[in-house]
Amino acid sequence: MNFRKLAEKYRDSYFKDLNTLVEIESTKDEAKADPAAGMPFGPGPRKALDTFLEMADRDGFKTENVDGYAGTVTLGQGEESVGILGHLDIVPLGDGWTKDPLKVTFDDGYVFGRGVLDDKGPTLAAYYAMKMIRDENLALKRKIMLIAGTDEESGSACMKYYKKHGEIPTLGFTPDADFPVIYGEKGNMHVSLKSSDPTKIRYFKGGLRPNIVIGNAEAIVDVNDPKEELFDFYLKSNGLSGSISKEEDGVHISMEGVPAHGSTPYEGINAGTHLLNFIAEAYDDQLARDYYELLKDWKGKPVGIEKNGVFMSFLTMNPGIIEFKDGQAYALVDIRYPNDTTPEVIAKGFEETCQKLASDIVPTVEYAGDPLFVDPNSTLVTSLMNAYSKYTGDTFTPAITIGGGTYAKEFDQFVAFGPVKPNEEKTTDLFVGGCHQRDEGIKADDLLEAMAIYAEAIYSLAGE
Repeated sequence: MNFRKLAEKYRDSYFKDLNTLVEIESTKDEAKADPAAGMPFGPGPRKALDTFLEMADRDGFKTENVDGYAGTVTLGQGEESVGILGHLDIVPLGDGWTKDPLKVTFDDGYVFGRGVLDDKGPTLAAYYAMKMIRDENLALKRKIMLIAGTDEESGSACMKYYKKHGEIPTLGFTPDADFPVIYGEKGNMHVSLKSSDPTKIRYFKGGLRPNIVIGNAEAIVDVNDPKEELFDFYLKSNGLSGSISKEEDGVHISMEGVPAHGSTPYEGINAGTHLLNFIAEAYDDQLARDYYELLKDWKGKPVGIEKNGVFMSFLTMNPGIIEFKDGQAYALVDIRYPNDTTPEVIAKGFEETCQKLASDIVPTVEYAGDPLFVDPNSTLVTSLMNAYSKYTGDTFTPAITIGGGTYAKEFDQFVAFGPVKPNEEKTTDLFVGGCHQRDEGIKADDLLEAMAIYAEAIYSLAGE
């Protein structure tokens, strides 16, 4: 069956339904959250969930609202099930849009609006894939379950609740990432490093979140000499910008680096670690020197935790927050590790390295999340790869692993699957924003193609 040709028949109704969902500002609103009233994340996410389930009720599917945390749309019967895990919540609209973020807008072959890419558009494409299978009366050996969450953007509390109260699919995918298939996601750890040792640093502030490379850092050092020539030389040598000046309370220093996602720290320049390094050497500060020694390498070599995984490549380490204040020093490190190592090995590396330092720095594991890994030769992965290749003609791009995390980690035997195509060629001069950006958009035909790919994939796994 040619699901791509069939998807064209649903084009108008799909985009009409997508506009209905995009019109809902389904951002989390803690101030208006009321779990007892079925609004655990506020009225917006609940309205989006209700609207989505009403669409499925309209089309004759079996639906269930799981206390406002998530909803299910099911097709068929069977003890085993194929799951699709999407989400209906969105990030805040943000500024700078040239299109209405709460409306589906078509322009030069693209569709724009908050959520058209992440993740209302793909979730609805997966729903329409189920609809095509149902409307064509295709025989099924497994039940199909679409689970729509409402808190993916703020920690996935929706899925933590659902897993305690809802049916767990046998296997499946999340349409909230990239094609062709993401079969592995690195584990994630947060390690804090605390010290109350003496230091010349009166104040230090760098970073807001552990998963972002520090783009700006500033410090006040309890010294009199600003060492401007040395500072300028350091900036030029390391591709940085910044400022230094003598003030009443000490030398004020700021550095500008290059922010990047914490899973790819090598794509940025960490202003925080550079500022530590400058202070350590310019002013002979032992605590700054020891912190820098721990944090300077994104592979974690000085800590003894470096690992080049067979499937997932290098362990990465990003010091995303560094703070010195009121005699207390603190750093929070985001680590993405391949499945060739463990949190215990990583924690031991920090402990043993810290014991050898001149300063008393105490490491603590604040969080540890397991990697996701599905055999790339499994029926799940090969079925999805075949569906992708059938409709794109791409037989070259392999299944991949990533350092970031997706909804797929919420269940066993789940992978991330589309809708963004690899090496996608832009066909417009318009600005097209990605996930979380202004003017969020995607080619309209790519959503229809994703619908066909999802239908092919679902039927290959659930059909007789």
